[in-house]
Amino acid sequence: MQGNRVQRIFLLVLALNLAVAVAKAAFGLLAGSVSMVADAIHSGFDSFSNVVGIVALYFAGRPPDPEHPYGHGKIETLGTLVIGAMLLLTAAGIFYEGYQRLVTLVVPEITAVTVAVMLATLVINIAVSTYERRRGEEYQSQILVADSQHTRSDVFVSVAVLGGFLAVMLGFPAADPIIAFAIGLLIVRMGIGILYEAAQVLTDTMNLPCDPALIRAVVMDTPGVAGYHDFRCRGKTDEILADIHITVAPALPVSLAHEIADEVERRLKETVPELAEVVVHIEPDDSP
Repeated sequence: MQGNRVQRIFLLVLALNLAVAVAKAAFGLLAGSVSMVADAIHSGFDSFSNVVGIVALYFAGRPPDPEHPYGHGKIETLGTLVIGAMLLLTAAGIFYEGYQRLVTLVVPEITAVTVAVMLATLVINIAVSTYERRRGEEYQSQILVADSQHTRSDVFVSVAVLGGFLAVMLGFPAADPIIAFAIGLLIVRMGIGILYEAAQVLTDTMNLPCDPALIRAVVMDTPGVAGYHDFRCRGKTDEILADIHITVAPALPVSLAHEIADEVERRLKETVPELAEVVVHIEPDDSP
């Protein structure tokens, strides 16, 4: 199952993120670098977001039941919301730590080891985020794509920390907490973006791969269809729910009209593989 493949990806990414977070935190504390510790916290929350993804996918993959006749797919979207909210909380903590370090300025100890750790974790994060994004797009997984954006932000954060190290070495010790503020702003931006995308799914925004011209061509090419109207679709990119009204000849027997509706549904699902369900309403054609 696709959900199981995505969960395995989350487990792999979880292990890598934990390794990255521990390395940054250990050497950041030894060097007294608030920006490096802030980056480690961000990497740690990357790990927690992986856990959220695994749990959300487990429940989202459960079959429909009497209380959830449409399935549990939107639990994945709820998990995406949690990831966005976690990012905002992380940013708040980083702002606070950066302010504290700015008030009580401490120059971090920068060594070849701390720089090497940052460079190594940077390479790992680039590889992880790229792998996650490609698999998320391949499997049309909203939460996996969102988590890849979360991990991608860690790449830019690491670059910023290295920039802070350089600034401190050039004689600007205040650069380290300032970089921490920049990290917080970046995380806020990523969190808001993730929350916005999840909200679009939960509010049934129609921004899915349902090209109106393609839908018209498929429906009108179906034998027996005189016209159509009120095509609507909603849901996640990998689980689109749609409905459409088609018109047929008024004197057509119900059984034949039903066959036409089934054919429209079959053709739409064949043309747009992301369509999980299509409800076709039959109406008599009242055109001249």
